[in-house]
Amino acid sequence: MLGLLKSLPEEMKQTAFVRLFGFTKVPLIWFIRPSIIQLDDKVAKVKIPFKRRNKNHLGSIYFGVLCAAADVAGGVVAMKHITDSGRKVSLAFKDFKAEFHKRAEGDTFFVNTQGEEIKKFVESVIESGERENMTVLVEAFTEQMGDEPVATFNLTLSLKCRG
Repeated sequence: MLGLLKSLPEEMKQTAFVRLFGFTKVPLIWFIRPSIIQLDDKVAKVKIPFKRRNKNHLGSIYFGVLCAAADVAGGVVAMKHITDSGRKVSLAFKDFKAEFHKRAEGDTFFVNTQGEEIKKFVESVIESGERENMTVLVEAFTEQMGDEPVATFNLTLSLKCRG
């Protein structure tokens, strides 16, 4: 069984981890069914499917789903670097600002390109032992809109080393 898990692509393992985390800790994350499309030291890309469960009455993705997905895209990078460090670091978001530019009327992709900055931030928090904050930018795109974001999010990532 472990051999099978090791042979899975990294994105599938990360998707399973995020969904399990959602199922056990934050059920809304599990409900919206995020998929990790890319997760490396530089970029996190999360996909939210355009399905009935994620839509509003206007036929676009509900803004609460967009916000939850931005949370995942901003947090999964920090969680990866925290896990890689082997230390116990508490993760929370201190505040959240969203700008909705267009309606998301298709599968929506949430992109964070601050992986290297977040890694340095995690290292700084571990070194200082103090609670520190960092603003994380997440942009949301649909295939229909191309390179034009349908929404942008600024989340303040708040970390503290617990041991």
